[in-house]
Amino acid sequence: MERGQRCVMWLDSQLLRSVIYVSFGSLVTLTRLQALGFWHGLVNSGKPFLWVIRPDLIVGESGIDPMDLEMVTKEREFIVSWAPQEEVLAHPAVGGLLTHSGWNSTIERINAGEPMIFWPHIADQPVNRRCVSKVWKIGFDMKDTCDRSMVEKLVRDLMDSNKREEIMKSTVEFARLANDSVQQGGSSYSNLEKLI
Repeated sequence: MERGQRCVMWLDSQLLRSVIYVSFGSLVTLTRLQALGFWHGLVNSGKPFLWVIRPDLIVGESGIDPMDLEMVTKEREFIVSWAPQEEVLAHPAVGGLLTHSGWNSTIERINAGEPMIFWPHIADQPVNRRCVSKVWKIGFDMKDTCDRSMVEKLVRDLMDSNKREEIMKSTVEFARLANDSVQQGGSSYSNLEKLI
């Protein structure tokens, strides 16, 4: 069985909204030190996580073998080189996303009504992060820091704290607005009709 599908089976064995999904898209790269900071923060949070580590994600002196990381806490983590993102993001076990702030992932999570942690890297990502964390208040901002204690704190805040409850109120409302906009009579639906 392909590892991408095995990650969905692993999600099936997890509790509702208990898993943090970690994906940095197809262009972002991490140094070995940054990758270890994320990994230690995720492990120290005590929360189960699914992390997509592309073969070219970690650059530098020797990189990291994802299988070495996974052996340490394999009951609470699942590391893959690719995941069926749409299926993973829609899975009931996923309770949040740690992401690079790419627009596609951001929109997918808004529509799904799930909160996010942002670590922007390039292009539009800092602007996306600002909108989501400061303006819309539906996510947390790592502020360009990839320190293990920051990762640990934000994962805990995202997954089970009073801050999550506050973020979820805004997130649910944004999901409703986004879904309403694509229904007949909604703003996106109407604008597409005008365009066509």
